[in-house]
Amino acid sequence: MNALFRDRIEAGQRLGQALLERHGKKPGTRVLGLPRGGVPVANEVAQALHAPLDVLVVRKLGLPAQKEYAMGAIASGGITYLDETVIKAMQVSRQSLEAVIEAESIELSRRERAYRNGRKPLDIKKQNVILVDDGLATGATMRAAIAAAKAMKPARIIVAVPVAAAETIEEIRREVDEIISLATPFPFRAVGVWYEYFPQTTDEEVQALVSLTN
Repeated sequence: MNALFRDRIEAGQRLGQALLERHGKKPGTRVLGLPRGGVPVANEVAQALHAPLDVLVVRKLGLPAQKEYAMGAIASGGITYLDETVIKAMQVSRQSLEAVIEAESIELSRRERAYRNGRKPLDIKKQNVILVDDGLATGATMRAAIAAAKAMKPARIIVAVPVAAAETIEEIRREVDEIISLATPFPFRAVGVWYEYFPQTTDEEVQALVSLTN
């Protein structure tokens, strides 16, 4: 199975070029990266479109016994998305679910403070918003991000990712104005499989990228 991208920077450059060819450099465009791994990708997109960059902080709600598997997600603004099908199938108790939400809410608040460093979020009301991540597997965190963005009443919401599971693309397509993925390989397996170099993005890297454009 061959990687599609060298790293997040190359993926972001290719995604930015695709968006530029499709939409051009439109005034009123805002790029929001999903921390942490989506921010290096979003930074390249923002540079290609000459658009401001910000973060939309999200946290996956992992299953208590399998933290990498999402049963939902939370996002800035008090947004909670729950995958009731997964929660029911895995017999997650309400108490366990609430414990995970509480723990992830604490981490979300910490990241909000760390990444913004006192800066206010970009005003996206009546703007064209592009939500960027490094890939979509189940799409739980992106769904929470979409709900958070909708609450801020943008003109349009575009989801843009380098790679995604085809079924997730189709599910999310119904929730936004447009969705762009450079590749939808099958079987999908995991986002990191499609990158040659896929290290964890650090808080410091996110802080540096966001501070450059604010």
